[in-house]
Amino acid sequence: MIDKSVREERPVMSEPQKIQPSSLADVAASKFEKHGSVSAATGSGLDARNIYAWFGKYLAVSDMSIYFAAGTVTALIGPSGCGKSTFLRTLNRMHEFIPGAAMSGEVFLHGKDIYAAGTDVTKIRLKIGMVFQKPNPFPSMSIGENVLAGIKLAQLKVPNKNELMQDCLERAGLWSEVKDRLNQPGGSLSGGQQQRLCIARSLAVNPDVLLMDEPCSALDPGSTLKIEETIGELAKSMAVIIVTHNMQQAARVSDYTAFLLSEGGPGKLIEFAPTREIFGRPKDIRTENYVTGRFG
Repeated sequence: MIDKSVREERPVMSEPQKIQPSSLADVAASKFEKHGSVSAATGSGLDARNIYAWFGKYLAVSDMSIYFAAGTVTALIGPSGCGKSTFLRTLNRMHEFIPGAAMSGEVFLHGKDIYAAGTDVTKIRLKIGMVFQKPNPFPSMSIGENVLAGIKLAQLKVPNKNELMQDCLERAGLWSEVKDRLNQPGGSLSGGQQQRLCIARSLAVNPDVLLMDEPCSALDPGSTLKIEETIGELAKSMAVIIVTHNMQQAARVSDYTAFLLSEGGPGKLIEFAPTREIFGRPKDIRTENYVTGRFG
C-alpha cells in the first residue's frame, strides 16, 4: 500500500555537430522559428507537482513542479547527480522498482493522479513509455516480436498486428532497414537500430508521453541523428521528455528546457523556459554558467 504522503516508489543537420556555446541560442531560436509555438498542440500533457524523491533517508529531488505539454519536447539538463534521471523515473512510477526508494507529490495524466490509490500501474507505464540509456530489446524475441511485446504483455487486441508493427517501425525510422528481416533476433541489430526498436516497442501501445533517459549517449553521430529526427516526429503526437548531458542536443531537439542543480543537496529546478530563452537569455546566472560550459 502506498502511503499518501510518502510513496514507494530540430534544425535539420547532416549529422549532429559540436556547437560552440555562443551559437547554442541561435540553434534553439532557429528551431523555434521553424516549428513555431506549440501552444496549440492537441491532447493533454503530463503535470508533475511538488515532487520529492528519496533513496532511503537521502533526499535526491526536492519540490519539482513542471508541466510537460503534449506536442512538445522537453530537455532535462544539469550536472551528474542533480536528480534528472530520478525525477524522470517518478513520472511513470519506475522509481518504485528501486529498493528503499520513496516519493511524494502528484503526477497528473488526463487529470488523474497516477499515484492515486487503486491506479493500475501497468496501464500507467503503457501510457507513459520509457526508453533507457542502454538499448534493451528482448534477446529471445525477433525484431517483429519485440515491437509487439507490449501488446502481448498488456493483452491488448489490435485489428492488424502486421500493420501496427510496420507503422511503429516507420515512426521510429527503422522500417526500411529491417522490413526484410523481421524474423531475425532483435539483438542482431546495431546499437542505434536497437534503440529505435525500443522506441517502436513503446509506440505500439499508443503512449501519450515518452520518457527518454540519455537515449543517444552510447551511439555514434549517425545513429544519434536518426534518433533526434525520430524524436521530432514523435513530438507531433505526444509529449517527449529527454534527459541529456549534451547541450548541443538539447538545443537541437527541445522546445522547452529544465535546468536542475543540486548544489550539495537534493536536486532542484533552477529554471524552466523555452529552450531559446534558456540558451539565449536565461534568468538565473547559474543556468547561464552551466549552458556556456563554465561548470558541469
